[in-house]
Formats: sequence, C-alpha cells, structure tokens
Amino acid sequence: MFSTAALIASCVGFALIGALQSLYGPAIPALRQEYGLTPSAAGLALSAHFTGGVAGVLVFNRVHGRVGNRSLLGTSYALMALGSLGFALAPSWPAALIAALVSGLGFGGIDYGLNQLFAVGFGNRGAAMLNVLNAHFGIGAVAGPALIGLLGPDRYMMVFAAFGVVSALLLFSLRGVSDKGGSPVAPVTADAAADATGTAVLRRSMGGILAAFVALYVLHVAVEAGVGGWEPTHLETVGYGSAFAASATSVYWFMMTVGRFLVVPLTLRLSEPVIVGVSCVGMVGCLALATVPAAAPYAYAGVGLFIAPIFPTGLTWLNRTVPTARRAGAYVIAASMIGGVAAGPAFGGVIEWSGPRMVPVLLCATALVCLALVVWIHRATGRTKAAL
Repeated sequence: MFSTAALIASCVGFALIGALQSLYGPAIPALRQEYGLTPSAAGLALSAHFTGGVAGVLVFNRVHGRVGNRSLLGTSYALMALGSLGFALAPSWPAALIAALVSGLGFGGIDYGLNQLFAVGFGNRGAAMLNVLNAHFGIGAVAGPALIGLLGPDRYMMVFAAFGVVSALLLFSLRGVSDKGGSPVAPVTADAAADATGTAVLRRSMGGILAAFVALYVLHVAVEAGVGGWEPTHLETVGYGSAFAASATSVYWFMMTVGRFLVVPLTLRLSEPVIVGVSCVGMVGCLALATVPAAAPYAYAGVGLFIAPIFPTGLTWLNRTVPTARRAGAYVIAASMIGGVAAGPAFGGVIEWSGPRMVPVLLCATALVCLALVVWIHRATGRTKAAL
C-alpha cells in the first residue's frame, strides 16, 4: 500500500501532527501578548484544534470509501498546511481560531487516514507498523516545544509557518500511496453471512464490543493526558521542585515514544489482546506505585512506557475483531481525542475537591476500568466466536 518514500513521508506526517498539537501550549505567552488575551481565551486555540480534529476524523471516515486514500491524505495535508500558515499570519484572534480549526481538520484526517491504512496495509505486521507510526507522533510532540523553547515563544509564527510548508511538501509523496484497500472485513463475518441467526448474534455482540473499545480509548487517553497535565502538580505537592517536576513530565512523554519502538518486535510474537492487557496491568501497577512520593517520578516514567502500545496495538485488535472495522476505527480515534479534551476539566474538578495528592489514586482507578474493559472485550470476542 506504500512505497518506501511514501512510508517515510507518512512517518514525517505523523511527527508533524504530534509537533503541531504540542505547539499551542508553549505559544500561549506570545499569543496573550500579541492579541491581548486572558489565559483561558488563549487556550481556545488548542480546543479549536481538537474540535477540528474530531470533525476531521468523522468527516473523512464518511467520504473515505468514495474519494480514495490519496485524496483523503492529500486533502488532509493541504488543510493542515493552510491552517498552519493561516495561524502564523492571522491578523486577529478570531481568524487565528478559524485557522486552528482548519489545521485540526487536516490533523484529524491524517490521524484517521494513516492509522487506518497502516492497520490494514501491512497484514500481520500491522501492529508493529502502527507502533512505529505512532512513535513518530511522540517524536514530534517532544520536538515541537523544544523548538519553541530554542527560538523563543515570540517566534511561534515562524514555527507554524515552517510546519505548514512541510505539510504542503508531503503532498508530493502521495504517488507512492495505493488508492486500493483500507476497508477490511474480519474473517468472522464469513460464517455469519451464511446464517441469519448468526448475523443477529454478531450484530448484538459487536455493538457491545465496539462500545467497550470506544470506552477504552476515551479512558486510556484520559489517563495519558491526565498524567501529562497533573504529574507536575502532584510531584510539587509531595516535595519536588518545579524544575524537577517539569523534567520528570518530559521523561514521561519521552518514555511513551520509547515504549512504542520497544514493543515492535513483541507484536510479531504476541497477540494484540496480550499486549494491550499487559500494558494495562503495568499502567495500573505504576500508578499505584506513584502514590509513594519517593518512587513517584520513576513510576510516572513507567506509566509512559506501559501506556505507549495501547493506542496503536488496540487499533489492530479492533480491526481483527469488529467487521465494520473502517468506521469503528474512526469512532475510537475520535473518542481518543474527546478523552484528551475532557481529561483536564474532569480530573481537575475531582482534584480540586480531593487535593493534588489524590492524582495517582484517581488515575489508577481510571486505569483499572481500562483493564476491566480489556478483559471483557477478550471474553466477549471468545463468546461471539463460540456462538457463531
């Protein structure tokens, strides 16, 4: 489905969307100064970006079967280029928000399109390649703020504009992307098609399994964003300095990238349910350990390592489990974005009531629900196959 050049360009594209998502926060001081904004108003840029991302996933999912892979990715790269350049050159704050929304639409299309194509385009290596792809997202997420820090927040326009140009250049890689494929059907449907009773059982079972996958993605991304957002506050509360807490949070994000590379050889030997299940167990254990102040920074790094494979490996598991895999993939990717947006206010309200020391307890409880969902999905899949 990909030439070598297109494969490399796809990884660059994923690093690019990771970097763009991470740029809005470090740019807030300059945005406030340039447009005369309050902190909450400046934060609307990231909200607009994520709103566009969710819309992009759902819209491109609807049209994918009609427009083909190249058109989907090409339109997404073009929207992200237009939005990034528009944000850099926006004459007013409303115009900047519109540009962030447009950039988000492209972000959603790339996130959905490449995740879907990698999940189905590499056969048994799908989980391995998805982890490689999403590891590049992490590389971009680490590199984006570092670039803003190197150049200074007041030069955020240059960074957004440069990334817009890179996004436009990726359009030239699309000749190496096949327009065929992208809508797999799970093998279990062959038996169901021959039996009306089996089909009814399948539909009921798959509806529940898809709902469980959506819940898993909402909650595990909420944990991911919750650690990134609240780790510094918790570490400072238990006695660490602000500089150390910030560095420890950077290590957490770095370990997510490392974890996705490390799991690649394991995906060729272990099944997706085993990898996702072990990841959830490790995530729960590390968050429980984070309640011990002396161990907390190392425990949070462990959370990053264990949570890393869940998103990409879970997509491959979903594609093998749910017959309507293409649309199901869009639902869980959109759900992951919603989980990231909702994590801040949801956890913030509880932490405001209970105190920052409860951060790892709250996150651990959420991770336990993720583990329960993984166990349920695995058992439900087995029951469905037995019923058919």
